Amino acid sequence: MFAVVIVGAGALIYRNFSLASRQEKIHEQGSSVIPFDLNQTTHIFKKTDSGGIQQVVVKDITTDAGQIPVIRMHLQMEASYFQQGNFSDPMALHGDSMPGVEALAQSAGKIKITYSELENGAQIAYESEDTDTIAAIHQWFDAQVSDHGADAIGQ
Repeated sequence: MFAVVIVGAGALIYRNFSLASRQEKIHEQGSSVIPFDLNQTTHIFKKTDSGGIQQVVVKDITTDAGQIPVIRMHLQMEASYFQQGNFSDPMALHGDSMPGVEALAQSAGKIKITYSELENGAQIAYESEDTDTIAAIHQWFDAQVSDHGADAIGQ
């Protein structure tokens, strides 16, 4: 079910439909930035007091194990880029106006980014003492969860 809002001279906005369409678009275009299979993986975004932890894990380690090396390669590369303030990959997929991403791109030196492997994937930890940077991480995580829909979990 979706809500219809009438704006001005009879213009209609399908609010829930727009969100679902955006999530479908992100899922379909994900392969332009994300080399692993979104159908076999889950993004997990955990907010912490000092920033957050982004994980990508396989849904089923017995059938999707081939995705683990691809997840690790991608997240290791992204962590390196992010540490330098380069958030061009998420911006390419989600757009330049994605909440929090511009502030993060300007936070090089204010944020510690650490890559590590998990048994079923990998993760990137984001840590800062700067309250504005922490807020940007949380905004970015919320936007990621919203954009990825069923492919992501927020915690």
